[in-house]
Amino acid sequence: QVQLVQSGGGSVQARGSLRLSCTASGSSVYTYSMGWFRQTPGKQREGVATISTTGDIRYADSVAGRFTISRDSAKMTLYLQMNVLKPEDSAQYYCAADRGGRGLWTMSPRDFTYWGQGTQVTVSL
Repeated sequence: QVQLVQSGGGSVQARGSLRLSCTASGSSVYTYSMGWFRQTPGKQREGVATISTTGDIRYADSVAGRFTISRDSAKMTLYLQMNVLKPEDSAQYYCAADRGGRGLWTMSPRDFTYWGQGTQVTVSL
C-alpha cells in the first residue's frame, strides 16, 4: 500500500514563494510517475505539474515558468517549488502517484491512484 504525506503550504503575499513536499512510503512507489494537483471550492481538481521516474516533466500553462516540480528518489519525496505566487494560485494542493503510467501525460486526476491528504495554499494581495 502506498501512503503519501504532505507538508508545507500556508499563507504568503503575492509574488512570494512556498515549497510543498510529499513523502511516499510503500513498495514500488519509486517506479510511479507523480504529480501535484490543486482544487478550489466548486471547481474540479486540476493538474499543476507531473514528473516521471526518468525526469519527464509537464506543467499546466498557468504555472509554467513559476513552479518547479522535482523528486528525490533516495528520500522518496516529491517537491513543488512555487515562485511569484498569485492570488489565483490559492487552492488546496494535493500530491498523487500514478500506478498506471498515463498520468504524466494526461495530467488527469482520474489517472492517479494514490493521494496525499492535501495542504492549503493562500496567496493574498
